[in-house]
Amino acid sequence: MASAAQSRIKSISYAKYGYMFIAPFFLVYCFFQIWPLIYTFILSFKGNQSGNADFVGLDNYTTILFGQGMAAGADNTRQEFLQALGNTFVLWFGNFIPQILLSLLLAVWFTDAKVKLPGKGFFKIVMYMPNIITAASVAALYVNLFGDSEYYFVNSLIANMGGDAIKFVSDPTISKGMVMFIQTWLWFGNTMIMLMSGIMGISPSLFEAADIDGANSTQQFFTITLPLLQPIMVYTLVTSMIGGLQMFDLPYLYHSGANFSRNLETVAVYIYYNFNKGTVEQANYGYAGAASIIIFAITAVLGSITFYMNRDKDEIAKKQQRKRAEKQQKARMKQGGGLTI
Repeated sequence: MASAAQSRIKSISYAKYGYMFIAPFFLVYCFFQIWPLIYTFILSFKGNQSGNADFVGLDNYTTILFGQGMAAGADNTRQEFLQALGNTFVLWFGNFIPQILLSLLLAVWFTDAKVKLPGKGFFKIVMYMPNIITAASVAALYVNLFGDSEYYFVNSLIANMGGDAIKFVSDPTISKGMVMFIQTWLWFGNTMIMLMSGIMGISPSLFEAADIDGANSTQQFFTITLPLLQPIMVYTLVTSMIGGLQMFDLPYLYHSGANFSRNLETVAVYIYYNFNKGTVEQANYGYAGAASIIIFAITAVLGSITFYMNRDKDEIAKKQQRKRAEKQQKARMKQGGGLTI
């Protein structure tokens, strides 16, 4: 039998020290994330200019969504916001789809034991390196390479071959395509590494059994690799969606001259522009706050739908079965007066 001293020693809990270690993170998170989010929510119900802090209710939301606000130029404000929202989804889809397809293809290729590719480590490093470059530097690089006039590098090559200069920056369609390409180039290496980690976590015995059964590489990919990659694919989709809907730096910086291009205006750029519009008296804080809350709600809804569609149905069925068994057990206990044999 353990002594009283040993019992007291075993009953000591060190959990409070763990809370002390993680407390700084939560304090910083609340100060720099939670409170700004709450204040943005409050700001979305107030007047636009800093000198007009009156409560206006849902007027900011109805203005930017339906053009039915009390402020002048409500319809123009609505058109600008809806254009920014459309640009956001176009740029996100346009870079996420080729990014995930290319990353998945390379991840499967690099982890395939049958592919004896020399220098795999070198190629992985080269493909990941764009991810560590800041977006501002990348935007400046591509603007100087693909400028509109013949004095920039790419257009100078086209001019030397007798062609006309291409409007890589000012043309709405081409500039969107360039931003999609740059985003894909920046992030496909990071996505590839994550997918490779997920593939390498799959038991090799599954692939060996498939080889013995005569399954080819395509059959193994669709029956083993892809289904077991579902958790990491969901993570990639959600993180890409959050980053894509908050895309700011490249659309804002990919322009020539002093002003950014309205053709590439995303919701994040719209928020920044309204919050920093001209002087302090001209800033539209209410519109910026309402746009922030709307994009937050869209992100939350799309994220919830993604998790719901990719939930583990087998595990949910098992939980429901356990609940039914518990209810039946409780019912039997009540019928037997709380006694079971």
